[in-house]
Amino acid sequence: MSKNRMKKSLYEAELLRLQQQLVEMQQWIKESGQRLVVIFEGRDAAGKGGSIKRITEYLNPRTAQIVALPAPTERQQTQWYFQRYVEHLPAAGEIRLFDRSWYNRAGVERVMGYCTSDEYRRFLRQCPIFERMLIEDGIMLRKYWFSVSDDEQVKRFESRLTDPMRRWKLSPTDLESLTRWEDYSRAKDDMFVHTDIPEARWNVVESNDKRAARINMIAHLLNSVPYEHVEQPKLKLPKRPPSTGYKRTDRSLQLEVPNHAASVENGEHLPYQDPEE
Repeated sequence: MSKNRMKKSLYEAELLRLQQQLVEMQQWIKESGQRLVVIFEGRDAAGKGGSIKRITEYLNPRTAQIVALPAPTERQQTQWYFQRYVEHLPAAGEIRLFDRSWYNRAGVERVMGYCTSDEYRRFLRQCPIFERMLIEDGIMLRKYWFSVSDDEQVKRFESRLTDPMRRWKLSPTDLESLTRWEDYSRAKDDMFVHTDIPEARWNVVESNDKRAARINMIAHLLNSVPYEHVEQPKLKLPKRPPSTGYKRTDRSLQLEVPNHAASVENGEHLPYQDPEE
């Protein structure tokens, strides 16, 4: 991992401050009826998922939702390409975070041959039109490309091969991307030429340092949304009414979980060490 990465103490302090601002932003979006779509794209292991996780940590999951679609079904493959994404777009007061998006067609589908040349060219023509339609309808669209070096990607793949917490993130397609580095680079360059439009620019996040990447991306997102502080109604806890004679069920009649916390306090378990942090 990068030797010059952001200090953990500074990272955690600034992340918490930014997360507080994200809560403010969400409240403004909810109260004002705005709609926000944030697209996360980039190479495998570039840090998209980690950034999304930090963004949503304190947000209300009812209004801020992650969209991470599986491979299209047989029926979806016969639909207009953008159709299955449209149904996940936000309504008033909502945020949608796309962990990969319609840009799959310009990336993995193009490189791996999952789409035809005609389908690929049609996507490049239609995508700017589609995004202009979203923006014209009032949706705030933000697009982020997470860039990671080939050496750093290999290190992260190697750590995931032996890390049971992240092993699920690796697929045969992910591993094959190592042998197609230049193909993905060319596909990304072509995609930028056609879709880096004035109305919806691509924002590149250098992510060799995951901590700095998260901070930079979240700060940029907050600065790009013209949110304002929304005063919250003051709440007061009501007093409990007098007891009516209720008695709690005897604990011996209930099935309680074992006291695993006690074994942790006694030092019986080694803490998990994150190899990527």
